[in-house]
Amino acid sequence: MKPLFLFAPGAGAPSTHLWMQQWKVRLQTIGDVEIFDYGYTREHRKRPDPLPKLVATHRKALSQARERHPAGSTILIGKSMGGRIGCHVSLTEKVDGLICLGYPLCAMGNRAKLRDEVLRALTTPILFVQGTRDSLCPLDLLERVRTEMKTPNFLHVVEGGDHSLRAPKRQLQGTGETQEDVDQQILKAITGFVDQSPFAAD
Repeated sequence: MKPLFLFAPGAGAPSTHLWMQQWKVRLQTIGDVEIFDYGYTREHRKRPDPLPKLVATHRKALSQARERHPAGSTILIGKSMGGRIGCHVSLTEKVDGLICLGYPLCAMGNRAKLRDEVLRALTTPILFVQGTRDSLCPLDLLERVRTEMKTPNFLHVVEGGDHSLRAPKRQLQGTGETQEDVDQQILKAITGFVDQSPFAAD
């Protein structure tokens, strides 16, 4: 049975953004994918809604996605803010896994302001996909939080990756890789997480 991925966008771009659409296509090779936008995006506002409203929109999208895909496991995946809101949703909605593509651990890049409380409260298995150049999630801080989390948690590191998991062109030229190669390695990590998690179908 294919898993259902509910794919949430980040704060700065809609679900129609090329990055989101490309990842939707990749995820469709391993599961069914539903994608959505938060209310402020649909209303063409730049400032994200308050957390309770974001969570409510995410929960509604989850309910609608499950109506269209009633069987199988459900995984909440999101870019940046979308992954963080998915974590909040998992505290009240039973889902089988969480995947954060660039978790925004540091508010505005401030190492003193961590969005770690929700991570410590999680009981759902989670995969972090993080770039080494992402100022919103320094890996040393994430590692510290991960050791204090009670849920199974995993990390795939994108060498040189920024907040959108893009590696520098000079690095790619030096290794002979392309960005698509990097993205396929991420997809392999996601596939492994889905296949090896306790919720995976026999």
